[in-house]
Amino acid sequence: MTRPDVDLTVPKPGHHLLRDRFVQWDLRLFETVAARHWPGADPLLPRLSRSANHGLLWFAAGAALAASRTPRARRAAARGLASLSLASLTINTLGKRTVRRPRPLLDPVPVIRQLKRQPITTSFPSGHSASAAAFAAGVALESPAWGAAVAPVAASVALSRVYTGVHFPSDVAAGAALGVGAAFAVRGMVPTRAQLTPPARPRADVPALPDGAGLVLVANEAASGAERAAALREVLPGCEVIVCEADEVGAALEMAAGRARVLGVCGGDGTVNTAAKVALRHGLPLAVLPGGTLNHFAYDLGVEDARDLTRALKSGEGVRVDVGRFTCGGRQGVFLNTCSLGVYPELVRERDHWSRRIGGWPAGVLAALRVLRADRHPLEAVFQGRPRPLWLLFAGNGTYHRMGLAPGRRLDLADGQLDVRVVHGGRRPALRLLAAAVAGPLTRSPAHAAVQVRRLHLDSVAPGTLLAYDGEVTEVRGAVTLEKLPEALVVYRPLPPARRIT
Repeated sequence: MTRPDVDLTVPKPGHHLLRDRFVQWDLRLFETVAARHWPGADPLLPRLSRSANHGLLWFAAGAALAASRTPRARRAAARGLASLSLASLTINTLGKRTVRRPRPLLDPVPVIRQLKRQPITTSFPSGHSASAAAFAAGVALESPAWGAAVAPVAASVALSRVYTGVHFPSDVAAGAALGVGAAFAVRGMVPTRAQLTPPARPRADVPALPDGAGLVLVANEAASGAERAAALREVLPGCEVIVCEADEVGAALEMAAGRARVLGVCGGDGTVNTAAKVALRHGLPLAVLPGGTLNHFAYDLGVEDARDLTRALKSGEGVRVDVGRFTCGGRQGVFLNTCSLGVYPELVRERDHWSRRIGGWPAGVLAALRVLRADRHPLEAVFQGRPRPLWLLFAGNGTYHRMGLAPGRRLDLADGQLDVRVVHGGRRPALRLLAAAVAGPLTRSPAHAAVQVRRLHLDSVAPGTLLAYDGEVTEVRGAVTLEKLPEALVVYRPLPPARRIT
């Protein structure tokens, strides 16, 4: 029960006193910055402040990171820009409308520092500071090294807002805090790779190769194999590297397997698939160095570059992983990532046709447009004992998980499951495929379904039906069986520092 002699609606006098002191402190700090002269700052900071208008500086920085062609840098750029977008949205919808604080008076600020075009929005909080802090924090959460490179620029942008007289220091501090909060909010929706660490099991005994002696690595020259293999040899001088053309990879791997303790491969997913078959046949552990466009298997292993693979090879860190197998008419093949029938194999074949002319990603977009716009009929097959029209049947070697709104990846490469997703036939394949992609993997609807099984059998597959596996395409007919070979392949996988035994 509330005491009648206490009026809860009237703030205590001390609250006004604290507020007034804070405002006075904020103003004095603003005037101190205005009166201070830093050599070289007068021409630099105003220009830097203008470059960050509408986030242009950070979009350029994100493009530069993405152009570095390393997966970690691309993820850092995407996370930084997503954090910036969330911070900007929050500032423009809530921040500026909640506290309508006027801009500082420019009297104490030297004219040379003042911006030619003064902002007309309210002062609190600083949108430039929020964007700078959000981008820098987002990048740092994915890649601390890149975050350390971006942080001084972000701090300079925040400082420039006080230096040019458009914000009070508290505006900048509040904006920076909001930006960092936006970066952590994005991480809550889409976890970083470091948060989703693949399990280090089932462990496998593999030889430790401190200088690389015993490793014979075959690199596909058609990808970026030669360059990445050279980087590996710099840190592992004892390894043997064979660089060859794409059509010579299979023969080179067979020859390497005859004298290797560890079989290595550098190339895309198709090249890695070929190496896996050789390693299985000869009972050798496999060391995978990504050298293609997508590199799904290597990235799901946690191997993104030569440093990751070197760490695993030197310390002898390895695991057993599942292998998928398809069988049709007495013919067998294996897949490490996915196997599919229907629209996707046609997309792969179309993409391969255009990729050498216009590049991988543009070819993928063009292939999707051409395949989805073409007049076609769904695949007819007997599935689970019933004839069914299917636009797509996808089987993943292991369960694919979404990282929030991000594309799926596998956390466990030895879960014993085929991740099967089916898009049922209908008149509009594009709409059905889009609905299946948006709704998520573990759902059922009239358009699509998803199940996890160890074995899948299709009957009455029409002759000439295309089957895609790890980026390669072949034709099948009649009965097609997909199944798992549990823990069949031994691969090198770097353990995260917390799990490494020292």
